[in-house]
Amino acid sequence: MRAVQAVGTTVAGVLAGTGALHALWMVTPWPLRTPEEFADTVVGTGEGVPPAVACAAVAGLLGSAAYLVAAEAGVVPAVGPARLRRAGVRTVSAVLLTRGAGGLVLFGGGLARRSERFRRLDTRYYSPLCLALGAGAAVVAAADTGYREPGPVA
Repeated sequence: MRAVQAVGTTVAGVLAGTGALHALWMVTPWPLRTPEEFADTVVGTGEGVPPAVACAAVAGLLGSAAYLVAAEAGVVPAVGPARLRRAGVRTVSAVLLTRGAGGLVLFGGGLARRSERFRRLDTRYYSPLCLALGAGAAVVAAADTGYREPGPVA
């Protein structure tokens, strides 16, 4: 159980931190200097930071994913039906694993047009991080946390 909590805490922490970074990108390209450098490094195409509404949407999804993983791992109070949380964590895992594998195929394999800098960073960091987070979320989803939904009284 402690291992699942450690994995859940780590995955949730990285997701929350990444969500906070996306929220910050609504107003600044930090830690990069210019919107053009941001586009080259983080998006791989375009001329600047994505629209604030897109950054806010991704930040919200990452925050929700962080909560679901942490709640399912038993490190924060859980709200709502356990089966929905478990399904949510499985979805988080599937999305991250798909992004990680897809990034390696599309960007690493040169199938999608992106800047050379983005392709290099995606192959070395972005996709492997998504794969690691997706695997961690899968560990949390597969764990038996011991919590059961109250059933009907017989």
